[in-house]
Amino acid sequence: MRIDILTLFPEMFAGPFDASIIKRAREKDIISINLVNMRDFSCNKHRTVDDTPYGGGAGMVIGPEPVFNAVESIARQSGQSPGRVVLMCPTGSPFNQGLARELAGEDHLVIICGHYEGFDERIHKELVTDEVSIGDFVLTGGELPAMIVVDAVARLVPGVLGEKASAEEDSFSDGLLEYPHYTRPREFRGMEVPEVLISGHHERIRQWRRRESLIRTMVRRPDLLKDDLLSSRDKEFLRKLKEMLRQFV
Repeated sequence: MRIDILTLFPEMFAGPFDASIIKRAREKDIISINLVNMRDFSCNKHRTVDDTPYGGGAGMVIGPEPVFNAVESIARQSGQSPGRVVLMCPTGSPFNQGLARELAGEDHLVIICGHYEGFDERIHKELVTDEVSIGDFVLTGGELPAMIVVDAVARLVPGVLGEKASAEEDSFSDGLLEYPHYTRPREFRGMEVPEVLISGHHERIRQWRRRESLIRTMVRRPDLLKDDLLSSRDKEFLRKLKEMLRQFV
């Protein structure tokens, strides 16, 4: 996968992409991450990319020329148009695991980081395929959100994680929060590892983990419990659990 990131501050990406899983994926040439400074595609000698908005108002707006020029240059350099052009902005659709999985299926992504008051609307209408937000809050720029998107997408690209199951069993991968994990020692300060996990009985362990995922999701994120993602056994377990909880209310 090739990922091109359009930014005004490429230096911000040095740490996160030079460590851990992303670093190893880049070293193995599984993922290529290219940082593109939008100022290099400015149409004026001062390398500015923003201007005052028509109609007045506070702040500055990033103009269309440098952004269009940068994306077109990337297409020429790579020999292909990017599959998706993702704009990080607070007005975008919420980023989630489903979208991360979609983007991980692309060979080439372009991610655009916003700043100031936003982008000229012609960028939204004619250039961008996806407008994405990481939450209902405002940040100084789109660099941190872009790092989050790259991290979430990269770990789903085949070969990036050591074990495919690691990504498949993460929270949100099947619509539920992940079950609890335990490791050695078996007893710590009076707290024991659940007996089922050391039983060696794989089916019992699988059932326990599913029930724990259902419990954790119902308590912490009930909005994730969607009927089309639940089996009849899941629904019956949740029904009995809710009945039991009502007795204590």
